[in-house]
Amino acid sequence: MRLLQSLSFRLALFYAVLFTVSVSLLLGVYYWSAIHRPMEGVREGLRQESAQLAALYRQRGADAVIASLTRRAGATGGRPAYHALMTRDGHVLATNLPSWPDGTNTPAWSDPTEQRWLRIEADIYRDGDEDDHEALVLDQRLPDGARLMVGRDINDLDDVEETILDAAVWLPPLILLLVIGGGALMSRAIGRRIEAVSGAARQVMAGDLSKRIAVRGTRDDFDRLGETLNLMLGRIEASLKSVHRVSDSVVHELRTPLARLQATLRELEADPARNEAMLGDAVAEADRLQTIFEAVLRISRIEAARYAGETSAVDLSALLADAAEYYQPEAEERGQILATDVAAGLCIRGDRDLLFQAVLNLIDNAVKYAPRGGRILVAATERDGEVLVTVTDNGPGIAPDLREKVTERFFRAPEMAAEPGLGLGLALVSAVVAYHESRLDFADAGPGLRVEWRLARASPEA
Repeated sequence: MRLLQSLSFRLALFYAVLFTVSVSLLLGVYYWSAIHRPMEGVREGLRQESAQLAALYRQRGADAVIASLTRRAGATGGRPAYHALMTRDGHVLATNLPSWPDGTNTPAWSDPTEQRWLRIEADIYRDGDEDDHEALVLDQRLPDGARLMVGRDINDLDDVEETILDAAVWLPPLILLLVIGGGALMSRAIGRRIEAVSGAARQVMAGDLSKRIAVRGTRDDFDRLGETLNLMLGRIEASLKSVHRVSDSVVHELRTPLARLQATLRELEADPARNEAMLGDAVAEADRLQTIFEAVLRISRIEAARYAGETSAVDLSALLADAAEYYQPEAEERGQILATDVAAGLCIRGDRDLLFQAVLNLIDNAVKYAPRGGRILVAATERDGEVLVTVTDNGPGIAPDLREKVTERFFRAPEMAAEPGLGLGLALVSAVVAYHESRLDFADAGPGLRVEWRLARASPEA
């Protein structure tokens, strides 16, 4: 019963039935083409020969028929011919058949002109050896009661027919037996591989996220499935670790403004005379909390594909120019040079608001971390059917081992902790990059950081 519950065994059994039916149909088609059609051809030829000989018998008598049968038996080429001519009382006038069934008092001869088909063993003995032959014979009574038998050798067809009939008897059961045995073995092998996957999944469900599915290195379907599931488990493990880090960061980031807000409210409660200043501090801390919540909520909505934006053709060249112009006063205030090198006519398809916010965040980071008197370059060009946007600064840059973490929420490099910020800017950029199915890379600008954003280009008419 458990074997029948196995999908692989049921599929093997279904294939066995299908294969058996197919083999049976093929045998039937082969029988029709190799036996039935040639046999019908022999039958039709014997009918014509028998009719001609019967007409010759009526017109010219038995001697003419005997001469014709002798010539027929001695003819070369084609199938060997057999015959027998007997009088009404059974006296043999001519024959080359070793034997034949008795035709007297047979119900088949109730009609004097009736014919019947016979299969006769026409074995030939030469020098003590026996040559097996099978003859298909048309047996008929002539009007005067004489018996005429004409036949042709069908030994080759008989051998093939016997082989096909034997195969039809033992081949289907043998196929079913072999497939049932093979299906059981295959089901067992596949069941072991599936159980290995299920066992690993149960361990992961129990909390062991480090568990992986064993891969044999055979590159078969189960190996590819195992590799895919292992990649998925690795992503899940990394995501959960990231969630834990984000949770710790959220607690850390919210603890400070909440503590300040709580302290301010307590001081306000204790000293009502300081209303105006204390309320200002409380409002500032509340605004900071709201900013954090809104940023986290927006990132979560984008990552969960719940952002209700509008996708359209976007003139990226104009968008980058607007973003650089927006930050130009702040850069000048810090004595920085904010330059652009943007090719004209760069068009992509996406959400303009999200794209603009992401570019602003990249430029904001560059202005924030570049030194006073430093240089920031915003550039864009077409390359290999993509639009490559780069934001380069000559600040301290990001250590290579931290570049994969800087897009996590609330993550801030240790050397940047003194700068103001929430640690959500690059997390938002990463969410926008994923939303537009693009790619974001960080590279060393020597000195400084070079951010590369690759987006699919679209025609302006799209």
